[in-house]
Amino acid sequence: MSRLFILGTPIGNLADLSERGRRVLEAVDLVVAEDTRVTGRLLAAQGLKKRLLSYRAPVEERTLARVLAGLEEGDAALVTDAGTPAVSDPGAKLVAAAWEAGHTVSPVPGPSAVTAAISASGFAGPGFTFVGFLPRKPGEIRRLLQSLAPQSRPSVAFESPHRIRRTLGLIAEVLPDRPVLLARELTKIHEELLRGPAGEVLEALGERARGEFTLVIAGA
Repeated sequence: MSRLFILGTPIGNLADLSERGRRVLEAVDLVVAEDTRVTGRLLAAQGLKKRLLSYRAPVEERTLARVLAGLEEGDAALVTDAGTPAVSDPGAKLVAAAWEAGHTVSPVPGPSAVTAAISASGFAGPGFTFVGFLPRKPGEIRRLLQSLAPQSRPSVAFESPHRIRRTLGLIAEVLPDRPVLLARELTKIHEELLRGPAGEVLEALGERARGEFTLVIAGA
């Protein structure tokens, strides 16, 4: 049977691809990518040209059989646009299917926006809670924040640039004295980290609500 590598890719800076990650990309017969254009640029930067197969969340069920068929022919690497697959990005169904089909599954660790933001926050705690992408509706976010209020562990979430200002406003309303770390464009040219009460961070952010945002909320 073949091997499916779960390969973490850079979250911004292409130089963060590990040497092992490059060797795996060079060796596999197939690269299964969330966006073949994004992965194509990563491969080009490494001087690699590989067979690519698109594997996106909206059509995960339809493309699963094609990926499994590719695994029957040789080893494959599953990658996402940035970070580690199958966490907040597509891949969990494929990994489960690969196990069930008798293939070997091997993780190849790489950069993570979650751990990068936690490490820079200075919010001590016995571990942390990862909530993934925040809900779209304000009422759902408010209920989530209320559930996090008594926790001693910091919480980490992803938020879109279109909703980050609204979300910071809700945190300032529900948890007014709780410090947060807002990490924008981690490892990229325009990387920016803002820390303090949510209201102050919102004011400091101003109109710069562009890019990828990782949010850390301190524990109680």
